[in-house]
Amino acid sequence: MLPFIDLAAQRAALDPRVEEAILAVVRHGAYVMGPEVGQLEEELAAFCGAKHVVSCGSGTDALALILMAKGVKPGDAVLCPSFTFAATAEVICWLGAAPVFVDVREDTFNLDIDSLEAGLVTARERGLRPVGVIPVDLFGQPADYAPIETICAREGLWLLADAAQSFGARYQGRKVGTIGDATATSFFPAKPLGCYGDGGAIFTDDPELDAVLRSLRNHGQGADKYEYARIGMNGRLDTIQAAVLIEKLRVFPDEIAARDRIAARYAAGLSDCAVVPRVMAGASSVWAQYTLRVSGFDRSAFQASLRDAGVPTAIYYPRPLHRQDAYARYPSAGNGLPVTDRLAQEVVSLPMHPYLGEADQDHVIATVRKVLGA
Repeated sequence: MLPFIDLAAQRAALDPRVEEAILAVVRHGAYVMGPEVGQLEEELAAFCGAKHVVSCGSGTDALALILMAKGVKPGDAVLCPSFTFAATAEVICWLGAAPVFVDVREDTFNLDIDSLEAGLVTARERGLRPVGVIPVDLFGQPADYAPIETICAREGLWLLADAAQSFGARYQGRKVGTIGDATATSFFPAKPLGCYGDGGAIFTDDPELDAVLRSLRNHGQGADKYEYARIGMNGRLDTIQAAVLIEKLRVFPDEIAARDRIAARYAAGLSDCAVVPRVMAGASSVWAQYTLRVSGFDRSAFQASLRDAGVPTAIYYPRPLHRQDAYARYPSAGNGLPVTDRLAQEVVSLPMHPYLGEADQDHVIATVRKVLGA
């Protein structure tokens, strides 16, 4: 069985640098907020061009900290896609606000602008105050931010880019991390840039927001260690994880290029027999997942046949959030989310990681073609 994401191959390629980086932390003993944390924040800022980077304990923490800093409260509505991981909506609910779910585009899987407009109407009809929008850069490609920014400016809404899957990508000349009021990303091990546990980061050009986020991340700390300026949380990134990420960031551009080459070979080999993902003009993807649509086929049988041939697959996401019991009481835009419902029944992701060799790529392509009868 091929690995779906080959973290072992990456580790082998990076040793002994990562091991030495971890040992350096063990030796100096600054396990919480050690020097590597500040170094990582500086290097992430340099990588994407953001003025301020605040590392934190996870991608979920990154989203939550931004909402906390924005003062999200009961009665507020935050618009986001339903076709996403639970963390996007989860943090909205933590603060007593309501996620208003919007539909996505069939070509990019990202937020649909017409559904966003409908979601604003729905929110106000429910007596909610729209305060912000969280587009999600699903599968590695940024959302189409220009029209979203126009609506946010018109309506007085903040814009939080959920880039848990897209850090390293570009949109119309801008790098992910420099779009919106703030950007949140995740360093979960399976992400394109992942650590050896949980981790995340926030990017912003707003110095006041940066200062509030740093306080919130450390229990709301004020000028003194035991002075609390606000209610915060323990959202700090472990020093060891920062050390791992510093080493991984060094090879990250090469890994992005490798992912792009693999995606191009997949597209060339499969576009005549399946609906392959497309990248918008003026954008790039880091291919967190390579996701096909297999409309008209029994998806479970498709997956079983690939598994029998040693090719693993995954489904992101088989049941969208507006269909989950925990989120069923929250509103959806307009008359529903038909594209989201359809995609959830059709998508299937193939192995994707920068260490997937051409022979294995060819095996995946040939197996998919055979199963689809191409």
